[in-house]
Amino acid sequence: MTSNFVLHPGKLTFADLRRICAGYCTIELADGAWQQIERSRATVEKIIEGHDTAYGINTGFGLLASTGIPPHQLDDLQKNLVLSHSCGVGNDLPDNVVRLISVLKLSSLSQGYSGVRRELVEHLIAFHNAGLVACIPEKGSVGASGDLAPLAHYAGALMGEGFIRLDGEKLPAPVALDKAGLKPLQLKAKEGLAILNGTQVSTALALSALFDIEKVFGAAVVAGAMSLDALKGSVAPFDDRIHQIRRQPGQRDVATLYPALLKGSGILTSHEKCSKVQDPYSLRCQPQVMGACLDLMRQAGATLLREADAVTDNPLIFSREGDVISGGNFHAEPVAFAADMLAMAVSEIAALSERRTAILVDPKMSGLPAFLVQDSGLNSGFMIAQVTAAALVSENKTMAHPSSVDSLPTSANQEDHVSMATYGARRTGEMARNAATVVGIELLAAAQGIDFHRPLKTSPALQIYHDRIREEVAFYDRDRSFAPDLQKITEMVLAGEFVAVAERILPDEENR
Repeated sequence: MTSNFVLHPGKLTFADLRRICAGYCTIELADGAWQQIERSRATVEKIIEGHDTAYGINTGFGLLASTGIPPHQLDDLQKNLVLSHSCGVGNDLPDNVVRLISVLKLSSLSQGYSGVRRELVEHLIAFHNAGLVACIPEKGSVGASGDLAPLAHYAGALMGEGFIRLDGEKLPAPVALDKAGLKPLQLKAKEGLAILNGTQVSTALALSALFDIEKVFGAAVVAGAMSLDALKGSVAPFDDRIHQIRRQPGQRDVATLYPALLKGSGILTSHEKCSKVQDPYSLRCQPQVMGACLDLMRQAGATLLREADAVTDNPLIFSREGDVISGGNFHAEPVAFAADMLAMAVSEIAALSERRTAILVDPKMSGLPAFLVQDSGLNSGFMIAQVTAAALVSENKTMAHPSSVDSLPTSANQEDHVSMATYGARRTGEMARNAATVVGIELLAAAQGIDFHRPLKTSPALQIYHDRIREEVAFYDRDRSFAPDLQKITEMVLAGEFVAVAERILPDEENR
């Protein structure tokens, strides 16, 4: 059954954003928003009627901002803007990201600073509620002046240009609109620019990446605890006294998770009197590394939540004073920085996980069968699974280079500094998916290691996760095609099957 979401413009929460990103729901605009939309539009109409000059309403764009446009061509100006800016290339963005873009754009336009008509907002809502998804190519934005090319494809779909997905089928936009019983949108003065200017694409991509990273983070905590148990590691490094005097909030919060997960482990109690003094850093320093990653996730999350609630088109209409002000809220530098922070965090989460997998497959360090399989030599076991993890970690390291430090001038040097936020956010999503596989490989390896300790049992908490893994992926008793197992465990990570353990410490309105 389809759920309904009441949008209060400028008041989105993490819970709202996760819900929208996770699945389709119909949208309803809160009643109080319509008045501010109409008041803003009245200001635009007054400018047109008075023949006053205002950027984007009756002028050209960018370097052509000083070119005046006569009243009878104002609608054509907006249409031409959308068509000329529809220059995206590459694969289409995922449906869930496009739906999030739609809601973010609605929230921005409905706050009464964009000068659009009530009819446009109603059309956007009807488009979304009909299950229509604009086909937006993933490449072509530099993150200033907003996400111009991708948002042009979004606007074009509303107008009956380009392509739209309906029930998973990619259709010419006029065909999809007709099937949904909608007519193409006719843009009026200021409206094309209001849709094209804005950071909604880069913000939606970054939020989608954050939500995947949260799932990877939770899975990495579970995997790290399972690996610690399988490797007969020590819980002493998780003593809260250590983390209190470090004074890093993420570290303290993460450190509390591991003892709770390991409590009651028979494997753990079996080696309480062992002579080993210290574990490798990838086991011992999990709170320090994962806590630092959590702090970055929270900081990035706070930035992205503010941006999700922001008005980022240009020019902006301040109806109370009757002012139209041209500024630069479309510059996505905050989103670019947030995406780069998330990229660093997820790169480190995966790097730490791969190091634990490397220990698990090494009999000299683990005390377990070589490559976690009986009859090693005849069987190669987890040998190449660890190689795959190493390859993905190395790929992530390369992609973690900050995109925000790059800039190329555009539009004849009028737009001479750009954020590259859209690429930065998009690549962070790819890094999260790589990391999900890396952590998934560790989950399989750690579960295998725990199995080798029978009849000793892991903790009740970890046994629940172990059993769930075994429901999908059988014990590796001899060599078999490993790719289906890796795909299954990756899907489990990205489905959020391990995130519950960390939910209380993930980014939200309280701990941001």
